[in-house]
Amino acid sequence: MREFDLIVIGSGSGLDVADAVAESGQRVAIVERGPLGGTCLNRGCIPSKMLIHSADVMETINTAEQFGIKVKGYEVDFASIVKRVTDDIDHDSAEIEKSLRSSKNPVLFKEECRFIDHKTLQVGNETIKAEKVLIAAGSRAKIPDIKGLKGSGFITSDEALRLKAQPKALTILGGGYIAAELAHFFGSLGTEINIVQRGRLLVPNEDEDVSSQFTRLSSHRYNVLTGYQPVAVLKQGDIFAVTVESVETKEQRTLRSDQLLVATGRPPNSDLLDLEKTGVKTDEKGNVVVDQFLETNVKGIFALGDIIGRYPFKHVANYEAQYVYDNIMDPDNKVPVDYTAMPHAVFTSPQIAGVGKTEQQLKAESAEYLVGGYSYYDTGMGKAIEDQTGFVKFLVDKRTQKILGCHIMGTNASTLIHEVLVAMKSGDGTIRSITGVVHIHPALPEVVKKAAQNLQ
Repeated sequence: MREFDLIVIGSGSGLDVADAVAESGQRVAIVERGPLGGTCLNRGCIPSKMLIHSADVMETINTAEQFGIKVKGYEVDFASIVKRVTDDIDHDSAEIEKSLRSSKNPVLFKEECRFIDHKTLQVGNETIKAEKVLIAAGSRAKIPDIKGLKGSGFITSDEALRLKAQPKALTILGGGYIAAELAHFFGSLGTEINIVQRGRLLVPNEDEDVSSQFTRLSSHRYNVLTGYQPVAVLKQGDIFAVTVESVETKEQRTLRSDQLLVATGRPPNSDLLDLEKTGVKTDEKGNVVVDQFLETNVKGIFALGDIIGRYPFKHVANYEAQYVYDNIMDPDNKVPVDYTAMPHAVFTSPQIAGVGKTEQQLKAESAEYLVGGYSYYDTGMGKAIEDQTGFVKFLVDKRTQKILGCHIMGTNASTLIHEVLVAMKSGDGTIRSITGVVHIHPALPEVVKKAAQNLQ
């Protein structure tokens, strides 16, 4: 048995903790069964955003004529688009592995692992143990129980980002942010898109105004079936025939496409680790239960990222890694994680960004709040860029004027939200932090100030 001071399971944000603790002189092991760099680098945010940029370029070409520019004689080289991304990602992952393999600390174990005893792991043919453990093993694509799906040759987001041939038609099961982003990528490049969503809206976790508007816009671009669920999959030669059924009427329809993407959620990988052998508790969804310090019920075992089920975003996992490092290194003075103003963005078309509460959450809490909204197109820059559907929405405490939430849909939403984040996190948190600032005219951020001034 080999003993360490710290074992880190997962090489995404957990790698930051492993490196930092190793630099302090402690002996560290890092266990990773897949490519180094974790989900974000290899199968998530980095490759998807690189691919999506190609889709954004295509949208610029397709809308150029409304600005008086006629574009002729272009074609999509799908293989080159994907190769650009995979070459870059694989190189970065290989460099991380090369660096770790040449390092004496931390020590890399590129194997699957399972707990076999208290803070003790079986890693391939070896057994390792440490007084402190960080579980950062992430999540994986959920595969629903649908008749005929297993063995049909469907893909998940893992494979979708590495397809070598562009589908002519793609059926997507699911309507969350992964489905929305991949629909944008493939659809903008010319693939016919079917989206099957059980609920009544796409991206249902967004504010209700954003979800409603996004669903309406997507329905103009794609064949969107909300309120439907898949009941059977049949592979006929190279064609998928997906039978879907209305949740309300039980009416059935058949969708045909040459590719089928399953994007119905991402459960945590906790069930792969035999956590009961070390006494770590999980909730009913399989998320590892942690306290305000990101420590599990077993002293010395911490967890972060997707596997704890709080915020499934890379920037959150990186943020949590800072706290885990501090709390591992100084256990007598642990610091609770401050999730104030934790944002997210969906890189689809149009972009979506949000922070804080949604209006449906405030309604459920019977909160007293004001709503401020403004359309992109009613600003100088919004009109210049012809963004006729984008908007900014503020939710503000009626008594204190504190910003409770902000939701943006439109051009550069993922950038515009940052002004609000600074106001909520580093300023006094009130709407005056927005309205009291001079905004450049006619720059796009004017729409944020206009929405803040328009409280009702």
